[in-house]
This record gives sequence, C-alpha cells and structure tokens, in this order.
Amino acid sequence: MKFYQVDAFTKQVFSGNPAVVCPLDAWLPDELMQKIANEHNLSETVFFVAEDGVFRIRWFTPVAEIELCGHATLASAHVLYEHLGFAENQIDFVSMSGPLAVKRDAETLVLDFPARPIESEVAIPATAEQALGLIPQKAFSDGEKLMLIYANEQEIEQLTPQFSLIAQMAKRNVMVAAPGDAVDFVCRVFVPNLGINEDPVTGSAYTSLVPYWSQRLAKTALTARQLSARGGEVFLQNNGERIAIGGHAVTVLEGEYRFAAVP
Repeated sequence: MKFYQVDAFTKQVFSGNPAVVCPLDAWLPDELMQKIANEHNLSETVFFVAEDGVFRIRWFTPVAEIELCGHATLASAHVLYEHLGFAENQIDFVSMSGPLAVKRDAETLVLDFPARPIESEVAIPATAEQALGLIPQKAFSDGEKLMLIYANEQEIEQLTPQFSLIAQMAKRNVMVAAPGDAVDFVCRVFVPNLGINEDPVTGSAYTSLVPYWSQRLAKTALTARQLSARGGEVFLQNNGERIAIGGHAVTVLEGEYRFAAVP
C-alpha cells in the first residue's frame, strides 16, 4: 500500500502540519488503520476511497478516529492532484462531518468546511493560569471544545502549556487566540486527550475561530498564523454556514506498506 507524507499549510518542507495520506482501493479493517496511524504517530493519518464520483475520507490520530480534520484533507487533495492525476478543479469528499470539498485556485488549495461557531461565553477555568501560564480575557465553550481569547500575539507566544492540566479543561480542543501583528489573528491548538499535545496547524479549528474573529473584526476575509513550533499560515473566508480555508502543501516523502507480517 502506497502512502505519502505531506506538510500542509506551508510551502516549505519540515514546517506546517504533517499528515500521512493513504489512498485505498478498498477499506482496510478499522483496527489496522488505527495501527497505521499509531505507527506514524503524527497528529493525523488519513485514508480515502473513491466511491461513485466522490472520495470517502477518514482521519485517525495515534489513538482514535476523529470526525473532521483540515490539514489532512488539504494533504489528501495535494496527493490527488500532484501524484494521482486528478484533473478536475474541485475534489468532493464525504465524511463523518458531511460533504466537504477542496478547490484548486492557482497554487492554493481551498477547503470548504462547515462553520462550527462557539457562541457560549463561559467562566474562565480556574486552572487556566496554571495550565497555560497566563489568564485569558474571555472563554467560550460548546461542551467539547474550549476557546480562550488573549490580548495580543506576544501572550500567545509566551504561553507555557501544561498538557495534563489542559486535558482536564476540555474533552477535545483547547484553542487559544489573539489579535495578530501582521495577520488578523494568531492561535495555538492543544488536543492532549486525542494524543496531540500541540497541533502544528489545525484546519478544523478555524471553523470555530473564524466566526468569532469575523464578527469581532467586522470582516469576512481573514488571515491567520498558528504559532506552533513548526508554524503555518492560513487564508480564510467566512461564507456564513461554510468556511473557506486556504493553504499550500508540499510532499516530504513517499513510502510503501507491506502487510505480509501483520498479525
């Protein structure tokens, strides 16, 4: 089985967010796909199968299957265009989160994802300062994800995450964000409960971040930078119920799995 490792949301290898992309002719057993994801130990390993003119897509962290992932979808589109000869301007995916699409716009790949606003302001968690090193200005939650708003880019850079404490703050993502110096906003994303302490560039997080920053800044076209160690830049458009998330991708390596010895 052929696979590709792709750095997404970047033009430079060894930056952005890496994903392993596994095109399949037919689905492997779920247990085997989870083992493959654990073997690579990246934030996501993605599998897709062509079905009736679309591609059914599934994403796995090292420990669990998830319902939505932006950077691995971008990486999958990159593989289809650059390595598998896909020629149409739009790739249609079907997923646990419904229909998704990726369009090619010159060198940029643009994800079309459902908006997932987090509108409920909640009390700032009592452990926030201990977990992150600084107290945020505001907190928002949808019961699964937590979004913390800080004053400026420097505060986001200075955070000192304690992942065991962050894991207690939300079932899934803890997103931290602030106005940016050279972009509209900056952010970092922590997902320790799914085996990802800090995600380098998190496409799916922007489905929640964009509605907030679009309203706060009174604009629909936004730019963002994720301030992880690898870093990444994202181009964003708020289209109401859908969010356009644009970026670049580059192939780092190609490989082949051999399953003869799989128990």
